[in-house]
Amino acid sequence: MFQRILTLLLVCACAGTVSAQDLSNIQIHGFATQGFLYSSTNNFLGANTSAGTLQWTDGAVSVSDAISDKLRVGIQLHMSQLGEFGGPEVQVDWASGDYKVNDYAGFRAGKIKTPLGLFNDSQDVDAVHLWALLPQGMYPLANRSFYLSILGGEFYGAAKLGPKAGTLIYRGYVGYRSLDINGGYQNQINSGVAELDADLGQPYTPPTTPAGGNVFGGDIRWQTPLKGLLIGTSTMIADLHGSQGAVTFGQPLNGIEQHYAQFERGKFFADGEYRRQPVAFYEAAGPIYAPIPLDWRSWYVMGGYHVSEKLSVGTYYSHFVDAGGGENTSLPANYSKDWTISGRYDFNPYFYAKLEEHFVHGTDMGYYADDNPNGEQPRSNILAAKIGFSF
Repeated sequence: MFQRILTLLLVCACAGTVSAQDLSNIQIHGFATQGFLYSSTNNFLGANTSAGTLQWTDGAVSVSDAISDKLRVGIQLHMSQLGEFGGPEVQVDWASGDYKVNDYAGFRAGKIKTPLGLFNDSQDVDAVHLWALLPQGMYPLANRSFYLSILGGEFYGAAKLGPKAGTLIYRGYVGYRSLDINGGYQNQINSGVAELDADLGQPYTPPTTPAGGNVFGGDIRWQTPLKGLLIGTSTMIADLHGSQGAVTFGQPLNGIEQHYAQFERGKFFADGEYRRQPVAFYEAAGPIYAPIPLDWRSWYVMGGYHVSEKLSVGTYYSHFVDAGGGENTSLPANYSKDWTISGRYDFNPYFYAKLEEHFVHGTDMGYYADDNPNGEQPRSNILAAKIGFSF
């Protein structure tokens, strides 16, 4: 682990040195973080957090170049390890060409970030957030790469509505995405596949290729004439199809709706979002067809204050519930409520630290059966600490 951290820091340091040279329009940025997680009960996010763990390493380097006044190309390479999720392999977060015709119209193509709510397309850059963990009901860390980007194209632009009406920013995209074979959703699918294989009296078949599907959607946000107030809405429509041995699984086209607001004034900021994601998931093998209807509903409110140039503090309350299949939403297994208190200290423009306490009630978010073979307790306190370097 520490060798990986050292390697990441070395890459970042070398890239930072290169970026200081005269390389015209080339920009090089990156970050490396090391985190610590401890939970009073239950193991969280695929790691042995009940004993305390340092198995939370993250880092990325991005390079972009302005080919002309209207065309820019770039790529970001990323590596992460969170308990059993992720691994030492370097992945491509995004790699795209961006052609901006004018303020009203631009196009991106390649592996592009997907706009979904306030933070989906910035959750890969830890340094820009106060929080060590964003609300997991909205931005699940174990499935970050699945939501972050797609292979496809995007149209974007902005229109000023006048000095008393603000600005409208719009984005629309279409493409293809695939599951992270080392991610949280795949972990849950593996459990279902193992049960079906056992019912058929055959050995478990691990995944060899990632499941995937088509996706399209868009985002519209309004920078209102009230200074610091942003209001927006996002939608994403996607399907998913995959197989493991004799087992097939997936979902038809389903939609995510996400509505949000953000307010910043001076040293204070506040955000809030609501998201609904109904999913008609299924698993099938031979004569067995197992529908797994889901109806994920989540929301949060958060606020923070920049106490000084170096110190920021904040808190949020996040609420997640699965109302699919007529489930009893009062059972801890079908919801997650997270009250969080966080602080961040910037030692200088490059190094920072975060410390965060989560008071979690419910077990439907962030917990995995194979990490908690004896079941889960309904309540747990989770400490998250992180140090980071960025340039």
